[in-house]
Formats: sequence, C-alpha cells, structure tokens
Amino acid sequence: MAAKIRVGTVGATVTKGGSGWGANAHIPALRALPEFELKAVCTAHADTAKTSAEAFGAELAFENYDQMVAHPDVDLVVVCVRVPGHHALVMKALEAGKHVFCEWPLGRTLAEAEEMASLASSRSLRTSVGLQAQSDPALMYVRELIKDGYVGQVQAVNFTSTSQAVTERGPGRIWQGDRRNGANTLTIAAGHSIDAVCFMLGEFEEVSARLATNITEWHNPETNEKFKVDSPDWISVSGRLAGGAQASFLTATVPANPSGSRLEIFGTGGTLVLTTGSLNQGPSKVQGSRGKEPLEPMDPPRRFKLVPDSIPSGAAFNVAQAYVRLAAAFNQSQPYAPDFQHAVRRHALIDAIERSDAEGRSVAMEARELTARR
Repeated sequence: MAAKIRVGTVGATVTKGGSGWGANAHIPALRALPEFELKAVCTAHADTAKTSAEAFGAELAFENYDQMVAHPDVDLVVVCVRVPGHHALVMKALEAGKHVFCEWPLGRTLAEAEEMASLASSRSLRTSVGLQAQSDPALMYVRELIKDGYVGQVQAVNFTSTSQAVTERGPGRIWQGDRRNGANTLTIAAGHSIDAVCFMLGEFEEVSARLATNITEWHNPETNEKFKVDSPDWISVSGRLAGGAQASFLTATVPANPSGSRLEIFGTGGTLVLTTGSLNQGPSKVQGSRGKEPLEPMDPPRRFKLVPDSIPSGAAFNVAQAYVRLAAAFNQSQPYAPDFQHAVRRHALIDAIERSDAEGRSVAMEARELTARR
C-alpha cells in the first residue's frame, strides 16, 4: 500500500439541491487528514463525477463503479449511497480486493450485513462502518471513566432522545418512510444511539421493546403527493446490560420542540450525565459526581481529540476521528472497531428489538451477540 491510504468514494456528490452526508462529512474529513489521499470519486453520471471530483480535489472521476474498484490506485472504497444500495456496492468492492468503509446501517437487514462481513473476513480485508459515536472524545472519556470505576458498579442507565420529525421530504429522502429500505428512526437515530450506549456501558443481555409509527404520512412538496409511512418513529427499549445494570432507552421524532439527547448513568459510587443534540455528531458535554456531590462539568482530556484543529465541530468531526483511528489500525496492523463484524452485532440487536415488539415478549441476546470490544 502507498504511504497514504488512497480513497475512492461512491455517493459523495455535489448537487444543486444540496449535498448529502458523504460530501458534508466524509470529504472534509478525508481532505483534512494527512494519512489519506482522496484519489477517486464515482457518481452515476459522467458530468456529476467530473464536477464532484474537481470540487473535492480528486484526481480520478468515474461513472462506472466497477472500473473504480478495479483501479490499482484505490486502496479503500468509501460507500455513502442510500442504504438499499450498500450490499451490492460493498460486495463488489470486497470481491475486487479493496478495503471498505461503509456508512451505517451496513445493510437493509441482518442477513445482508452477515454476508458482507463474511466475505470481508474470508478475504482478510479491513472494514469500517459509520458508527462514528465510538470516536467521539466525550464518549471515549465516559467509557474510560466507567471502566476505571468512577461511578462504582453501574446500577441504572437512562437514555432519552427526541429529534425533529421531518414530514416534508423530496424524492431524496421520502423513500425512508418504507420500512423495508432499512433507513429510518429505528436503524439510524436509534441505531447510532444504542450503539453509543453499548460502547460506553456494554451490550444488552435482554431487551423488551415497543415500536410505534405515530406519524403515518409524509408529504412530497415537489409532487404534492402523500406518502404512506410504516417506519417506526418511537423506539422504547428496556433491558439488562451485560454487567447487570438495568437500562431504559428511548429514541423518538416529535412534531415540535425536541429536547435532544441525555444519558444518565447511576452507580454505587457516583453519577455521570452526558448531554448532546446527537450522540453520533456531537459535540457532547459530560458532567460527573462522586457520591452525593453536585454534578460538575468534566471536559475530556486532550488525548481524546485525534484530529487537527482545522476540523470544526459538526458532521465531519467524529467521522474524521474515526478515520484517524482507522489509519492507525492500518499502519500498526492492529484490529479496528467498529468494523463489519461489529455492524452484524448491532444489526442483531436491532433485529431482537423488532422481534420483541412483534412478539410481545422479552428477547435474550445470543452469546455471540454479546461479544463486544471492551
């Protein structure tokens, strides 16, 4: 491999209607990090590929994805397209012998995620999935505090998150209302958040869940058509973590005045509280207390900030943090998480949440689903 990790992206595009997550998060992160070189851009059309490559400073522009993944100057393929397209593109990149960074959710279903993880493992290829909350400085700090016994034995965990419901959607996003596409409040907002909770505190041993679709119709302002929605927008989970703590988890979209996210961790020796608008994007604030003392702000130590000062807070920050960790794993031949195997574990938890709601019962996680990086 070259001195720098040479990246080819698919799904990061400059558009008249406003660019998406790939262009606003991945591209700024990659361009700011000396460990990477943005080598190629692939879009569906030759003109957008050329325009995007020029705007992003990439040497190569492709409208043919097969040609990009076959190119010898591309080491890592970054997949930032809509979730239904992940499986086919990731499988092609892996079959071409490329390492892959795929956005979350990895697939529409657990089965798709398992197939991608299996192929990557069989070919000894490195993978990364876009659960970037695991690279957030505040969350890494809380994880360390828990591990070091700051609160003693964790007894109770309470997480609540409400965000603004988006009911006016053009064709670029209205497809998310169809649950079969695998991109909704359960898989994305709740998926990111519950992964962050597990990262800090350990996996769920058992879950009891209630899902609901409170807003059943969206409007496409471009066509003035109504779109029936069956994707859940209320995700309530109670359960037991592997360490024995009882946990309550709620993620929902609401019509107005969302309150953001708040995580409360209560232990035998203290309390930690983390507040943020979004766990996966940050920035997050930490407060802590030993015993019965009042909560006081606790800033993460400087060592948890891995990126250059030129990267501002927002969409690109935690993505860049993840890329720095990935580059270190490449260079030191060390394992990296969250990878595709971790994504399978998270898809399995989401699958258990869906089964619990559908069957009206608690669901215990299997032993393989509890094996997590601690």
